[in-house]
Amino acid sequence: MTAAPSGPESLTGADGPRHVAIIMDGNGRWAKRRGLPRAVGHREGVQALKRTIEAAPGLGIGCLTVFGFSTENWSRPEDEVSDLMGLVRTYVASDLKRLEKAGVRLRVLGRRDGLPADIAEIIVRAEAQTAHNDRFLLQVAFNYGGRADLVDAARRHAERLLAGETVEPFNEKVIEAGLATAGSPPLDLIVRTSGEQRLSNFLLWEAAYAELVFQDILWPDYGPKALAEAVDAYRRRDRRFGGREVPAERVTA
Repeated sequence: MTAAPSGPESLTGADGPRHVAIIMDGNGRWAKRRGLPRAVGHREGVQALKRTIEAAPGLGIGCLTVFGFSTENWSRPEDEVSDLMGLVRTYVASDLKRLEKAGVRLRVLGRRDGLPADIAEIIVRAEAQTAHNDRFLLQVAFNYGGRADLVDAARRHAERLLAGETVEPFNEKVIEAGLATAGSPPLDLIVRTSGEQRLSNFLLWEAAYAELVFQDILWPDYGPKALAEAVDAYRRRDRRFGGREVPAERVTA
């Protein structure tokens, strides 16, 4: 991995996105088309994630946020949920040392309540083991929902208020500080694979002015080429953040 400046706020690319989020969609369809169990699709999806993490710094990306498991995914069949939890155990066991050596800091976004005890322990250990790294920030949204995250931010503010603490008036700054992504660079680009075109409760607040790119590729087939295409699409966009360019004659008049 190529080095990036230290500190999450300075993780920048030149003209490309510094913070990219990916909705990794299509594992099940990939497996179905091949007559394979869904679990195989999820396992191949982990390999796609590894390829994508490796490719990101070379494209100027300093922060990658991926949607691993949503608060709604608990409604999936029990065997599929169990397999997804098993992938977490396997991925951390096989890749944590590599991520640490590569200078990757791992953060897990989402609620810890309700997770299996060993998964919660794995998350705490992985975050602690990589906390000193500042070359690349990898955020995995796990047991995460955008609406739930907004509720949690508001609840934390209310709890501080009820406890008699001196708090700021409730405003956008307070919400942002209470989100799971607090401290990471502003979100530039959201990518969704598999051809679906929706956010599915992912980073709802952060997505306000992010660019959206939808790619017709199933996640297990994803890799450096597809990520580069998404970054190229971003570079062709004109980001105005609600404003517009003033014609030169009006500026000089």
